[in-house]
Amino acid sequence: MMDSKIIFIERKFPSANMILIKDKRSILIDSGFKSDVTETEKFLIDNHVSPKDLNSIINTHYYSDHVGGNHYFQNKYKTHVAAHSLDAELINKANDEACSAEWLDQPVDPYHVDTYLNDGDVIETGTRRFEVIHTPGHTLGHISLYCVEEKTLICGDLFHANDVGWFNIFREGSVSLSLALHSLQKLSEMDINLSYSGHGNPISDPKLSINNAMVRIKKWLDSPEKYSWHACKRIFSFTLIMRDGLDEEEIDSYLIRCGWFNDMAIHSFHTSPKEFVSTLIDEMLRSGAASWQGKRLVASAEYNSPNMNVYEEHSKPKNWRKVHAD
Repeated sequence: MMDSKIIFIERKFPSANMILIKDKRSILIDSGFKSDVTETEKFLIDNHVSPKDLNSIINTHYYSDHVGGNHYFQNKYKTHVAAHSLDAELINKANDEACSAEWLDQPVDPYHVDTYLNDGDVIETGTRRFEVIHTPGHTLGHISLYCVEEKTLICGDLFHANDVGWFNIFREGSVSLSLALHSLQKLSEMDINLSYSGHGNPISDPKLSINNAMVRIKKWLDSPEKYSWHACKRIFSFTLIMRDGLDEEEIDSYLIRCGWFNDMAIHSFHTSPKEFVSTLIDEMLRSGAASWQGKRLVASAEYNSPNMNVYEEHSKPKNWRKVHAD
């Protein structure tokens, strides 16, 4: 008889956590950052699931730390990928806005979504059923998965044990916070015993974390600058992680090239991008999100250095069309 279970592995940035539904139809929830595909592949094998027999990858949302391994698994093993229809449309049309990769300057290799998921869909794995719950906020196509039998929730980046996912109001819309609040309210009314998020430890008291997230978002709705800082620090921290730090002399020119940085400076903080560089660095240092190592600014969060050139010719959706054509 198959040893059926939900297997959770917490891992460091830049990847999201690994969650394997090991069952008659085994499913991997999110595939991690592209530089960690070897680790992801080993995780499956170590748990006696051959990558070629993996039934599918289900993405909670389309950011690079959650979908970065899709390209590898689809090309090597023909792995089936499922995602919410709002994400899937952008992905399959290679829309410039897909994954917000261009705006964020984050690499995502080309992949396609085979199955469009929507709220209320049920995924059968053999001994378990997972209800798809559309939980927009962090992204418009964000989903959570609820295991009916075990009252377990896989919540992606909607909320974490002591945090919430950042909000991309420039690409997902200014209504993002209100959508997240509605999503959290919906989850707060469910019977959930345990939750697995995209980052951090398993959440043993989901109700508390959900309520804390709701309180925080309500405060942000009254103080927009606070959630803008939350987003800025997380985006820049992830940049520092992907690049294993930035040299002091390259920071200004790099940031001023980034869409997210320009939008935040001009529209959220009402200043020029050039002036906002030192403001952001000061806040990164003050908050402990980053520190100097000599003349190189590095992220303070624990992470595994990608140790590779993650930026390739086709690493942005705007260039996927050429790959598809070839």
